[in-house]
Amino acid sequence: MRAGMPESEYPDVRGLHLFSDMADEHFVALMRGAYVQNFPPQIELITEGDPSDFLHIVLSGTVDLFSSWNGRETSMATVRPISTFILAATIRDAPYLMSARTLEKTRIALIPSQDVRAVFDADNAFARAIVAELAQCYRSVIKSQKDLKLRTSLERLANYLLRMQRRAGGAAVVELDFEKRRLASVLGMTPENLSRAFKGLQPYGVTVAGNRVTIADGADLERFARPNPLIDDFTT
Repeated sequence: MRAGMPESEYPDVRGLHLFSDMADEHFVALMRGAYVQNFPPQIELITEGDPSDFLHIVLSGTVDLFSSWNGRETSMATVRPISTFILAATIRDAPYLMSARTLEKTRIALIPSQDVRAVFDADNAFARAIVAELAQCYRSVIKSQKDLKLRTSLERLANYLLRMQRRAGGAAVVELDFEKRRLASVLGMTPENLSRAFKGLQPYGVTVAGNRVTIADGADLERFARPNPLIDDFTT
């Protein structure tokens, strides 16, 4: 169902670093052209190669960014509220390099890309925030590449579990964010390799039952995984 951007959504969007310092009149102008749409699960929102007509903001739900080539598909990233995707294509007026689909019922705000570019030219604070956002995205891509190229599948899974445990406040039992087939794709593995990797971590106190993972000895797992903030800390 399509609707204009309700003013009740403004504070959440304004709270994003991308929009927080821009002039009020420019923010209102962006919101005036924006609208909100609700999507059921497993709906493709954008397709790689298509023109970047809108900047998307996830207000609720979860979105999978993925790519396909030669009959193969891989998950690139997961977008959760409240955050944008895909900013670089919007600013460059370039085709999307990834596709996106909902993983659950999701509420999306769409801002016309031409409006975003117009305000980028007019609002220095907004332009600086966009540069900072794109720089952070670039650094995240570099860290992901280092994770894929420098670590074995066992090391990638171990560090992923440690990051999950940190987000869960150090809990010994954590729930996987999504089903194992998609996790394997995110980590650059086949489902069969992921299953073997979980078995390979059993000597370090890792057991798995369904989507529930128990980390009996976090210190032992950390000694094996050797986490590095220059790879694993996506906030820096």
